[in-house]
Amino acid sequence: MSRSTERVGAADVPAAGTDDVFARFGLSGVPGTEAFWAAVRAPASVPADDGGWVTLFLRQGSPASIVFESWSDPVPLRRWGDTDCWYAEVRMPARLRVTYQLLARDAVYADPLNPVGAGGDRSVFATPDVPPQPHWPDIGADDVLPVPRTRIRWAGGRLGGRRTVRVHPAGGGGPVVLLLDGDDWLHLHPAMTAFDSAVADGAMPPVTLVFLPARDREAEFGCRPALWEAVRDELPPLVAETGVPADWDRLVVAGQSLGGLSAMYAALEFPDLVSRVACQSPSFWWAPGAPDLADPLGGPVGGAIAARLRKGPDLSGLRIAFDVGEHETRMLPHCGTAEALTRQAGATVRVSRSPSGHDRAGWRHALLRDVAWAVAR
Repeated sequence: MSRSTERVGAADVPAAGTDDVFARFGLSGVPGTEAFWAAVRAPASVPADDGGWVTLFLRQGSPASIVFESWSDPVPLRRWGDTDCWYAEVRMPARLRVTYQLLARDAVYADPLNPVGAGGDRSVFATPDVPPQPHWPDIGADDVLPVPRTRIRWAGGRLGGRRTVRVHPAGGGGPVVLLLDGDDWLHLHPAMTAFDSAVADGAMPPVTLVFLPARDREAEFGCRPALWEAVRDELPPLVAETGVPADWDRLVVAGQSLGGLSAMYAALEFPDLVSRVACQSPSFWWAPGAPDLADPLGGPVGGAIAARLRKGPDLSGLRIAFDVGEHETRMLPHCGTAEALTRQAGATVRVSRSPSGHDRAGWRHALLRDVAWAVAR
């Protein structure tokens, strides 16, 4: 994730001191007994008196803290008496999908009581009022995600080093969808499966997914031309050698956080290559030197992208979808400014807000929806 991560203050709710603290979440039995653990389906939420939710997290065995991805400070679990039951009641706002881990003895783990995971050491939780994410299957921490059979060894060139690019023809292939931070969409979230499902369901036309991993995110995504010169000049011939159908004329670039920033930069500086973009929570706070500041988001609203947009580029050929988490309080002004300036420059713009913070689990639905919109003729 980028330095745009923010903290918004989840807190452990004081317990009532009786078994009723668990009964309100639908749990029965004496805490710590076999019957109690057999009934656990955690995390579980109940409405808070003043809006939002109170969510119960449980752990069996030893002390730990809950570490949320870009939503709140860590929340320590407390022990129930002298049992092996550790718990926390966490206040959550309405509409929140969040990734979290359990931190114990300086190591992080997925929540063994939560069947929904992301990779081997993360779990995903959504409050009951969050809409579903069609086409994204629930995966457990022990599940191994499928990866495309076609792979490219991309070495040398403008970017230097080596990286493995995976290529997958969803529905037989078509317009290229370039997924920045491609390894995250391969190994943490099952994008290949989700795109296959969306194409089969008719939610988008056949596309060719190109999973592009980053070796150094700040260097490659920080509004520099090298990445996009390499994508323009080096990547299409490599994909062509695989024999997978790939329409580069209708290329869609999909990026999140710094990847979203880079996708927008490419649309501004390489319009002959990039004219269709789907970006989630783009780091529009970014400006030269900003990542090294104590408060990277405290600079000019909209950062370098807004400054470039104010020069009046003609973006009438650009089709771009913006999405940002509704709980990303400090990101919203940066994104809102860039969105408005992009529309003023003549682009065809779609704007939405997801029920999440700065979190890939919250971006999944927008990724499919906005790629389908961007690739439309």
